[in-house]
Amino acid sequence: MIPEATLIISFYNKIRDLKLVFAGLERQSITNFEVIIADDGSREEVVREVKILTEKSRLNAYHIWHEDHGWRKNMILNQGLARSQGQQIIFIDGDCIPHRHFVKEHIINARSNLVLAGRRVYLGRIFSKKLTPAFVKEGKLESLTTHLFNQSWHAENSIYLPGPVRLLIPRKTRGVLGSNFSVTRKDLIDINGFDERYSYPSVGEDTDLEYRLLNNGAKIKSLKFLAIQYHIWHPKLSRKEGYDENLSYLKEVRKQKVTSTPYGIRKN
Repeated sequence: MIPEATLIISFYNKIRDLKLVFAGLERQSITNFEVIIADDGSREEVVREVKILTEKSRLNAYHIWHEDHGWRKNMILNQGLARSQGQQIIFIDGDCIPHRHFVKEHIINARSNLVLAGRRVYLGRIFSKKLTPAFVKEGKLESLTTHLFNQSWHAENSIYLPGPVRLLIPRKTRGVLGSNFSVTRKDLIDINGFDERYSYPSVGEDTDLEYRLLNNGAKIKSLKFLAIQYHIWHPKLSRKEGYDENLSYLKEVRKQKVTSTPYGIRKN
């Protein structure tokens, strides 16, 4: 059966976090989706654990990997996109646990030329460290009380509102989070995927894709209170290295109204 969606997980070394993410994916209300773990050069022992995890899981999951030659997230995401079979491509990070209806909301709201942008709850440091797959599988992350008592940041983002009540709550159409967005496979192929010149986790690596989709006629739709995920706490990465270089690429995209990058899936 061809999957309705492909969920691509950006991953690097955090196997404990990935197990928590899989716990969330294994309780999804829609099951016709595939999972591609896009691994940006994890260590050999981590790769072995990922293999065990995918073999034991009931998910339709694949692991793709390339050697660690620095931060090459966009390159491995393009490899995942090239392998994908689903019509809707959903992107998450390997430290973001999905709500039970996460995949469903990305699928039922999918349209061509439409970028779906969800939001996330930021889990507290102490709570993140004691979190277990069993806790996730029991659905306890989906309780607002859990987040109010465990110092989660943006706990309000944990509220799931699938019915008419949601229409009464104002939702700004904000920018895309690289850890929680989806778009049709065709729309991504049309702009040639991610720009692989971005070689630092600094600025623009996700925003570049957003701008090119918008330049190509796409619109953004907020899935706040619908496509919910829970971000596991970790120390923040430095964003200084590569900032000027990344920013120059991003400015070019905005100024020239670039749509398709020559540095994507198909190399010119």
